[in-house]
Amino acid sequence: MSAAEAAREAHETSTDQLAIVERYERFADYIYPIWMGLPRAHYVLRDRAIGALLDQVGLFNVAGKSGVLTKLYAADAGLATLRFYLRFCADNRRKLISTHQHQVAAVHLAETGRMLGAWIRRAQAAKR
Repeated sequence: MSAAEAAREAHETSTDQLAIVERYERFADYIYPIWMGLPRAHYVLRDRAIGALLDQVGLFNVAGKSGVLTKLYAADAGLATLRFYLRFCADNRRKLISTHQHQVAAVHLAETGRMLGAWIRRAQAAKR
C-alpha cells in the first residue's frame, strides 16, 4: 500500500468514526433522560443501560483509532446490547418505556448500526 493510499484510508476511517459518533449522540441524547427517569426499583437496569450507553462511544473510538476489524465487531456487539436494553424496557411485562419511545430510539440506533455495518464491510474489503 502506498503512502497516499494509507493516508486516504486513515482519513476515511476518521470520517467514519466522526460520523458514527455524531449519529450515535442523537440516540444518546434521546434515550439518556428516559433511562434516567426509570423508577427507583429498576436502578440496576438503569445503571447498566446507561453504562452501556456511555461505554459505546469508547468502543467506536477504539475501533476508529486501532483500525482492527475485531474492534469494529466489538462496537457492533455493544449496539446489540443496547438494542436488548431497549426491548427489555419496552416489553409489555415491564412497560418501563412507551412503545413510541422504543420506536424512536430504535430508529436512531438502527441508523447507527447501518453506518457501522458499512464501515465493517469496507474494512473487510480492505483486508482482502
